[in-house]
Amino acid sequence: MITALCLAVATFLATVPWGQGLVGWLQSHKIGKQIRVDGPPGHQVKRGTPTMGGALFLAPVLIFGSLLAWRTPRLWAPLAVTLAFGMLGAVDDLRGLRDVQGVGWLARWKFPWQVLLGLAGGALLYLAGAPSTVLVPFAGWRVNLGLGYIPAAAFVIVSMANAVNLNDGLDGLAGGTSAAAFAAFGAMVLTGARSDVPLGLLCAVFVGGILAFLWYNVHPARMIMGDLGALALGAGLAAVALMTEQWLLLPLVGALFVLEVVSVILQVGYFKLTHGRRILRMAPLHCHFELCGWPETQIVLRSWIVAILLGVLGVALAIMR
Repeated sequence: MITALCLAVATFLATVPWGQGLVGWLQSHKIGKQIRVDGPPGHQVKRGTPTMGGALFLAPVLIFGSLLAWRTPRLWAPLAVTLAFGMLGAVDDLRGLRDVQGVGWLARWKFPWQVLLGLAGGALLYLAGAPSTVLVPFAGWRVNLGLGYIPAAAFVIVSMANAVNLNDGLDGLAGGTSAAAFAAFGAMVLTGARSDVPLGLLCAVFVGGILAFLWYNVHPARMIMGDLGALALGAGLAAVALMTEQWLLLPLVGALFVLEVVSVILQVGYFKLTHGRRILRMAPLHCHFELCGWPETQIVLRSWIVAILLGVLGVALAIMR
């Protein structure tokens, strides 16, 4: 545990000095965020904020993670999943730069690629030795999925990648909640009955890199992670969880991400069924709170508090087994 804590701090210290240079480089190349015209009106002030800033935490994750994987080869699998979805997100960001409406790559073209990468990632995790068994929360059952692990893993990876992407709408929101989730799974694998130190150290690297990014992303954000960062974080979190038998705790630890997805599904479904009526003022959920009058910083800080509490609860349930 001490090694993991020190590694998180070291990753932060090694990463944060590069942030100012990245902000300047993104500005000089005019890589600025295009804001969706159908979003909350207050978001228009963010137009032009440097995007694709997720590279700031993705780089140390890949560098330090590769050093860990050199001694523990199975860690190449979650790193590969993280990189693959980060690259997919980068393509979406680059397309969005040319779209004044801020829409970017249409979902009907992006989603098939996500499914393909999710299946490849699930197969890679399986071949890397990820446990094909899963512990059922509260029941204590251990279920062996066999080859069924691959489509299940693909579903978890794609779902979490999109959930974090939906959550990434306010300064510091996705970064802080993701850091809490990675910290929770790191604590699980370091303190559980089946300790996995290398995977715990990888989680520490994620946490340190994300905190360095948050140094520049807290309100008012000097750069935004973009789809490059959000898809990488979501897929990476899913891949880390899937390397354990505790991945059914992911919907609990990442409940804020799940709520964002559910809010969109309910909003769209109710809108179609009632021919124009809405459950929320706007989806995803954090946009609803904005239109209810909550200040951006209040929404973010309260989300961080909830994310930390959910992480603590998830660790407690994992240790109890």
